[in-house]
Amino acid sequence: MRVEEAVRSRYSAASNAVEDALCCPVDYDPQYLTIIPDEVIERDYGCGDPSKHLRAGETVLDLGSGGGKICFIAAQVVGPEGRVIGVDTNDDMLELATRAQVQVAETLGYDNVEFRRGRIQAMQGVVDDSSVDVVVSNCVLNLVAEADKAALFQEIFRVLKRGGRAVISDIVSDEVSTPEMRGDPTLWSGCVSGAFQESYFLRAFEDAGFYGIRLLVRDEQPWRTVEGIEFRSVTVEAFKGKQGPCFEHKQAVIYKGPFKSIHDDDGHEYPRGERVAVCRKTFELLTRPPYAEHFVPVEPRVPVAVEDAQPFPCTEGILRRHPKATKGEGYALTTAAADCGPDGCC
Repeated sequence: MRVEEAVRSRYSAASNAVEDALCCPVDYDPQYLTIIPDEVIERDYGCGDPSKHLRAGETVLDLGSGGGKICFIAAQVVGPEGRVIGVDTNDDMLELATRAQVQVAETLGYDNVEFRRGRIQAMQGVVDDSSVDVVVSNCVLNLVAEADKAALFQEIFRVLKRGGRAVISDIVSDEVSTPEMRGDPTLWSGCVSGAFQESYFLRAFEDAGFYGIRLLVRDEQPWRTVEGIEFRSVTVEAFKGKQGPCFEHKQAVIYKGPFKSIHDDDGHEYPRGERVAVCRKTFELLTRPPYAEHFVPVEPRVPVAVEDAQPFPCTEGILRRHPKATKGEGYALTTAAADCGPDGCC
């Protein structure tokens, strides 16, 4: 079966006539829909809303942008200081999107959306390295042929800036699809046969080098059930930026709980309530989303200059940080008790 041909043919037809079987019910913020032409809204074949997780001023890349609905929502969220790029390989969908772009820009008073033709698993020459803040996609990754899926995740990683993130809505299955299902062009182009088994989907981000991978949304009810296998929508967030050397800056973090102890993706352990020594890179990661709410940062009393920092032994397990390491060995301050006011002490 030629996966790309099956997908291209079906979505070309769906750009001209609405096909209900290609979409899940999604509650988009209605304030962003009023300026989008009806023909785009009617031909939206998504399963989630990654645009909910965008911020003003960001550069956004939408993979498999189709008729442009997510791009036009994103254009409003990121505002005139932001930028939105839609990539799709289907000429009919691109024509629909570019036609609607004129109307959307006139209504907004600015045009921050650009559509490009390309295969999302091979975007070299279409999207530059480390050029976007956020990669989004809405029910498209499952349409990519199995042999190209690893390359697809590497492409997502490549185009993101350090510190950038992917927010992907897609269909996943609770069991692996059967060989017969994977050979059915109608089920494949219908977002069924090419769906990741849900744990494999998360692992694909990890294998590509992402960190902070988490499920933002997992629909309780399946969208479809085929031969006893449940297919449902999920939205996953994953970050780029844990690569690089480790240096000692006398920093520590304290895991707040509620679990007795946790491990990160690299095997470091964080017992609840204990000061754990971390390198500067890990300290910066754990004090930003999605981890910040779970840790108390402990900075040294005297900062360590970059030129004085030594390599840090980033090994698995626990490396506890004695308080004197952050306060300084000669620290011997004695203070009086704090004055208690009408609202209590401290």
